[in-house]
Amino acid sequence: MDWGMKNRLARIIKPDGRTVMLAADHGYFLGPTSRLENPRKTLEPLIPYADAIMVTRGVVRTSIDPISNVPIVLRVSGGNSIIGEDLSNETITTSVKDAFRINASAVALSIYVGAKHEHQTLANLAKLVDEGEEYGMPVLAVTAVGKELGNQDARYLALACRIAAELGAKFVKTYYCDDFQKVADSCPVPLVVAGGKKLETERDVLQLVYDSVTNGAIGVDMGRNIWQNDHPVAMIKAVRAIVHDGARVDEALAIVEEAKVKEEV
Repeated sequence: MDWGMKNRLARIIKPDGRTVMLAADHGYFLGPTSRLENPRKTLEPLIPYADAIMVTRGVVRTSIDPISNVPIVLRVSGGNSIIGEDLSNETITTSVKDAFRINASAVALSIYVGAKHEHQTLANLAKLVDEGEEYGMPVLAVTAVGKELGNQDARYLALACRIAAELGAKFVKTYYCDDFQKVADSCPVPLVVAGGKKLETERDVLQLVYDSVTNGAIGVDMGRNIWQNDHPVAMIKAVRAIVHDGARVDEALAIVEEAKVKEEV
């Protein structure tokens, strides 16, 4: 990799080889998601604790202070919505040129392996990687499953992640599953695990984080399980404790419990 590519990746993946990304790109197909209706209000207290933030160009320009030094992983795919016929019907909606104007550290798009528009989304990835390689912009591939495919197992996720890596993605965002180590072992580029749907308890969230980094992921890209929590700053601190400090679940959970006690006092 050229220096620029290495430098941009180093902004996201810290010297310990780990990252805590904050996902806040949900609006591109979900609209005003609960507790993300006002992105600036939601994100400002969390940005100091995020290694990178995944957002669209609209949110960058309207809701993130330019003084902020947080690395941007820019969502550049879209053209679909939750009420549309098929979530996999995505295209590239933002140019690499505009990503440079925003000073993004990486660009991200979804691939839908096994879905109706699989070929289209994989071709999108290949095209984006070509542009990224030309200008030194890393590409994050997101192994989206859509509402049609449902939950997938290690065999499916290993297939999707490997295809993304083969097409040139520099890192891949995917889901945690049983036998996740097999997914990680068969993917030659780093994996970050998605938070997915809102989980029932803080322990469930932190267990997901712990299991992910214990079984081969370099970190997580979480959204709802942080900013939909009643104590979002405590939650992202707890996630960081596991990812960067090697904390166990109970130790990380204590950070959240302490925040609750302070609120009650």
